Amino acid sequence: FGSSCCKPQTFSCAGLGVRQMDAKDAQAQILQMTQFILNEAKDKAQDIETKALQEESIERLKIVNSMKEKIQQDYAKKTKQIETQAAIERSTAINRSRLEKIKSRQEMLGHLHAASQKELAKRLEDKAKQKQFITQLIVQGLLMLLEDSVEVRCRKCDEALVAECIGDAVNQYSKVIKDSTGASKNCKVTVDQKVQLPPAPNGDASTPSCLGGVVLACQKGTITIDNTIDSRLQLVMEQAKPTIRKLLFH
Repeated sequence: FGSSCCKPQTFSCAGLGVRQMDAKDAQAQILQMTQFILNEAKDKAQDIETKALQEESIERLKIVNSMKEKIQQDYAKKTKQIETQAAIERSTAINRSRLEKIKSRQEMLGHLHAASQKELAKRLEDKAKQKQFITQLIVQGLLMLLEDSVEVRCRKCDEALVAECIGDAVNQYSKVIKDSTGASKNCKVTVDQKVQLPPAPNGDASTPSCLGGVVLACQKGTITIDNTIDSRLQLVMEQAKPTIRKLLFH
């Protein structure tokens, strides 16, 4: 063997020291890198947690706002329903009150009309007053028609009375024409035997009735003047309604 193989190996102290320093530095660097990675991971985890909390808070706020909006909508809907129902009930009550008032007024007018009928019937029990009244009704009708021939319709029970009134009515009619125009005019007036007015009221509202008076007809019945007591009373009631309402309802 050669002599070189038997020589003992020698190590330099300086080299060993360098290697020990390198190991310490490496270890320190590893620790530093490890700490850096841990810190980065921790920061990242905190960022993720913070972001998650923010997203959770935002989502919770969205849910709360959504629920709040739904509650507000439901409340507004129910409030509107209640207001609508209240308005309907108020309108119904007002209409009911108005209808009851109208009904009460109509009943009052009906009582007044019935009382007027009874009073008129009572006053016309006097034959002299009734004859004068019928005569005036015939004269008024003749002046409205101005015809040469007129038929007078009346109740069956009034035929005799009306026949007595015709002569005086024609004379008064001719006098009014003469005084107003200077012309002489006469009229043939007869009692209509074919068409008669309904009888006096008997308490049955379902059957036609007439308090009295006359209806004048000419031109074969195509033109008529209703001068019955019923029509005159109805006319007076219509004309006096404003005054009646003012006296009774205000």
